[in-house]
Amino acid sequence: MAVLTKKQKEVVSKVDKNKLYSLEEASKLVKEISYTKFDASVDIAVRLGVDPRKANQMVRGVVSLPHGTGKETKVLALVTPDKEQEAKDAGADYVGLDDYLQKIKEGWTDVDVIVTQPQVMGKLGPLGRILGPRGLMPNPKTGTVTMEIGKAVAEVKAGKIDFKVDKYGIVHAAIGKVSFEASNIQENAQEIISTLIKLKPQAAKGVYVKSIYLSSTMSPGIAIDPKNVN
Repeated sequence: MAVLTKKQKEVVSKVDKNKLYSLEEASKLVKEISYTKFDASVDIAVRLGVDPRKANQMVRGVVSLPHGTGKETKVLALVTPDKEQEAKDAGADYVGLDDYLQKIKEGWTDVDVIVTQPQVMGKLGPLGRILGPRGLMPNPKTGTVTMEIGKAVAEVKAGKIDFKVDKYGIVHAAIGKVSFEASNIQENAQEIISTLIKLKPQAAKGVYVKSIYLSSTMSPGIAIDPKNVN
């Protein structure tokens, strides 16, 4: 068992493992318990009462965080020439088509989100084995396959994220940085929780939001009272 440093012990002592915190309390505490020398990410983990193995209980969606993620999101717009300027004006980091398709085929995936048009998806199909495992394959359900390229790029740049329940029924998402105001962390967390509640599958029975944890990079998790946010 690893021996905790003095700083780590101090951090752990601030979190009462037997307490369910309010979202407001947790948003303040997560800032206090971060001990990294860099601006750590703030993450949320929501355990849902669903069976993701069943198609009618899959929870997936997108949410625009009111205060963004605090992370610079690199966007690749795979578009036809007539859409290139629209993508550039919206802030896309990389814009093009065949050249970038070739780069991806050769293993390049140094982006966070790929936005494209419906007519381009046929060319992306063969790259699924590269893009799929990295969560980079564009999808109409997340708004990354669209004719409104400029709008899609701008939303991603502004803090729009997509999420998907994992095989354990948990949704993980980065919702900010510890440098954020506590109120901004709280509002971002509330936005994604509210979105998850709206997406509750009709087939889900019993308690839907089972647990919520807020944490920062390398910090212990802070348990939030689900009843406090429902």
